Amino acid sequence: MNVQPVRSDAAYRAMMAAPAGKRGDLYRYELMAPFKEKWDCYRVPLKAAEPGGYDVVMASEMLGILPPAQVDESRAEAVRLLGNDVFWDACRRSVERSLSRFAARGIELPRQDYRFTVLLANPGHPVVRASEGYCGDGGIPGSILAWLDPNESTMRRLPAALAHEANHNVRFQFVKWRDDITLGEMLVSEGLAENFAVELFGEELAGPWVTRTTPEALAQVKPLVRAGLEAQGLAELSAYLYGDETAALMGYPTRGVPYCAGYACGYHLVRRFLDETGADIAEATLLPAADILDAARGFWE
Repeated sequence: MNVQPVRSDAAYRAMMAAPAGKRGDLYRYELMAPFKEKWDCYRVPLKAAEPGGYDVVMASEMLGILPPAQVDESRAEAVRLLGNDVFWDACRRSVERSLSRFAARGIELPRQDYRFTVLLANPGHPVVRASEGYCGDGGIPGSILAWLDPNESTMRRLPAALAHEANHNVRFQFVKWRDDITLGEMLVSEGLAENFAVELFGEELAGPWVTRTTPEALAQVKPLVRAGLEAQGLAELSAYLYGDETAALMGYPTRGVPYCAGYACGYHLVRRFLDETGADIAEATLLPAADILDAARGFWE
């Protein structure tokens, strides 16, 4: 298994030294080109045909990654923190440990080569603020991205978030992604990923997308989420997964769901499945969502 970090700190230092108009290409070709396979899956070009067109810079900004034009001397402390070798080693070991967890259960992964990077988040982006300064994306096998507003808390928590994304990376090598994926399937995917991260790093490093939903709030929101289990499409899924506030910011319908309560439902649903069946989290990661939803149907009662 080959896990290759794409160190971002050197590229960010180059951006700080470059004119604003040159920073976009440094971001595209130094940091995003190694992940071209991922962006190709999303049909996002490295560089738009026309200036200002949709490409990896615009797509990244929408995710909450700091726009390269804003990487100036005001970001020097964030770039310095991001250059910590111990931090990068912890991130690499997290991805390696995550993948090794499957090998330890005799699961041979079709994909043998992996890349990951850690980018600067835009601290003012609403999704970044809601997730307490760190986010990730591991949906395309072989590629894992994370972004954070560097500080002691986010840097301590990021390896667990990378384990969450590595779980997605493995699951979608065995369970084919579909554009018409349902909310129920998404709940299972996210629940598996966060349970996996918790097994490796402990409940104290569970993400705010789970911990900020109290037991009382979970009980209140379960009927809403259950009613939407067959919902499909980003516009329909967003409120259930991320909550009304984020959905509204994206221009999507709201459903009366607080911050990331759908993620929390997925976590506790999968936790119930694991507890009741005794299934191993690595082996459960490969199961069809329907099997887990059926076995844990008592969760909704």
